[in-house]
Amino acid sequence: MKITQLEIKNFRNYDNLTVKFDDKVNVFIGKNAQGKTNLLESIFYCCIGKSFKNCKDKELVNWNAEQSSIKMTTQKKYRDVKVEVFLNKKTKKIIKINNVAIRRVGELIGEVNVVFFSPNELKLVKESPEERRKFMDIDISQHNKRYFYQLSRYEKILANRNKLFKITNTLDALKDTIDIWDRALVASAKVLAFERKSFVEEILPYAKAAHLFISGGKEELKLEYKSGCGVELDENFEENFAKFLKKNLEKDFKVGFTTVGPHRDDIDIFLNGVEVKNFGSQGQQRTVALALKLAELENMKEKCGEYPILLLDDVFSELDTERQNRLLKFVGRTQTFITCTDERKIDGKLFHISGGKIK
Repeated sequence: MKITQLEIKNFRNYDNLTVKFDDKVNVFIGKNAQGKTNLLESIFYCCIGKSFKNCKDKELVNWNAEQSSIKMTTQKKYRDVKVEVFLNKKTKKIIKINNVAIRRVGELIGEVNVVFFSPNELKLVKESPEERRKFMDIDISQHNKRYFYQLSRYEKILANRNKLFKITNTLDALKDTIDIWDRALVASAKVLAFERKSFVEEILPYAKAAHLFISGGKEELKLEYKSGCGVELDENFEENFAKFLKKNLEKDFKVGFTTVGPHRDDIDIFLNGVEVKNFGSQGQQRTVALALKLAELENMKEKCGEYPILLLDDVFSELDTERQNRLLKFVGRTQTFITCTDERKIDGKLFHISGGKIK
């Protein structure tokens, strides 16, 4: 899988840009705030259908324009894929795959797979469980359409169930209507919980190997899926989770939201038996976060038959020289896009970016 060409018009600080890429490593060099990350953002958007930043679509349009577009041409193992994104400050976005407009973002996800890493990804290790759930969801959705559908379905059902707690006056009145939502919630929860558990088990060997390779150390990385459903993930899951929802109904009614389910899932991360989130150094947390992303790369290769696109945003500023060299050896196996502020001895195609232009 590789991106051959990218065309951008009025996206962020880019007015009009057409660029062709190397099959392996592409390095974007420039000072801060010149547009290096924006270029990676445009690629990510064409793969996932949204930005990796917490922003609205209209904020991606150049400030002096009303609309913008991104056109990305890719070559996959068995076919070529062209993705076009059209953004407008006043209307909904339009996404086309091979010239055909899609109705839902779910139709885009999985067409061109991507793994993104930046220093901000440290939050994957040290911040809230929401970050680790997002990590699981983005990865699994890219190779499992059923999962993406059930994730969207679960979120809608959960929102409706929580709404009932706010509009129903008594617990007895709530019991008359809650069952239909619980049955639907349990069915989707089963898919999410089992797929997430399998995902964590599948990436663990890759994460261990990547961590040892990048760190050059002897610390053993361990990952444990932590279910928020409160019951065992076995053949009786649906029956037991339904009972657990009923058991917690009074509590949920009092607090006004659903207190158990996959929306409370997490991943526990350990080095030599010590929890990294609370007790690991920043260097350990950073290396673990990078190892998880590289494991994601290998897992997608296993699932899809080819490596995804790898986006590395300013990662060298956070790694010592030894880890930088080890990382470069690792990334040579797939098409990689790297941003940095100064020239480095990297075997790849160099692009110098200044003021939203490539020189």
